[in-house]
Amino acid sequence: MAAIWKGSLTFGLVNIPVELKTAVRADHISFRLLHEEDLAPVKYERICTADGESVPWNEIVKGYEYEKGKFVVLTDEDFKTAAVEQSKTIDILDFVKQDEIDPRYFETPYYLVPSKGGEKPYALLREAIRSTGSVGIGKIIIRQTQHLVGVKVIGEALVLEIMRFGNELVDANEFSFPSREAIRPQELQMAEQLVENLAEPFDPTRYTDEYRANLMRVIKAKMKGKKPKLEGPQGPEQDSGVLDLMSRLRASLEEGATKKGAVRAKSKSVAASRKPAKAKKTKSA
Repeated sequence: MAAIWKGSLTFGLVNIPVELKTAVRADHISFRLLHEEDLAPVKYERICTADGESVPWNEIVKGYEYEKGKFVVLTDEDFKTAAVEQSKTIDILDFVKQDEIDPRYFETPYYLVPSKGGEKPYALLREAIRSTGSVGIGKIIIRQTQHLVGVKVIGEALVLEIMRFGNELVDANEFSFPSREAIRPQELQMAEQLVENLAEPFDPTRYTDEYRANLMRVIKAKMKGKKPKLEGPQGPEQDSGVLDLMSRLRASLEEGATKKGAVRAKSKSVAASRKPAKAKKTKSA
């Protein structure tokens, strides 16, 4: 896998040569827009809203709309003037406790892979971050754009996550949220019990994109001229109306208990079937 960026990770006077490699991959199904009559792909046209004519690339400029219908045009020279000096380093400015950072700040993860000669300082920084429960906060320039980043430990890897700047988060005070005063103690107790009953270790393989899987079944079936065999519920869920919260909690708890009881009974049955049978004693003559 090719590196997205090559340079060094620095903190204090320590300099670690690293490469940046993607840690996630998109798994979307893409479509082309086609002309219904002949299934020919449709091209995107750049149409001027004033005269309805197509505009060639060499006549297009970038503008900032500071007021409805009023723009400031920026040239390539303007962008060069504003650009931050290019750097091949990830400068860690601070180390912050991980639980102090709002998860909304984190956006896209990348693996930091040590380059030749950087293995030992890489391992040293990794273990220091792990033992202190910290995240290194710094900045990086990728393709002329400056990003805020967090460097954290996942397993044996240092993972760099592109972060959002503070002004990119929407203040929660812009919205209205319900108060906890309306919650009765009995409701809270049953809700907590339901959460505990449904608690499981996190296993990402348990969660799949059913819509994507069904869409691929539809595509493959249409390629063969057959009817697709779909899995899982299809169509929007019907609203059954507002139910009493306590009755719904009780029903959920009973359903959870029934399922767990069935699982325990099955596991006991399997365990019993695996026990070796005891040999019968024979009477001596």
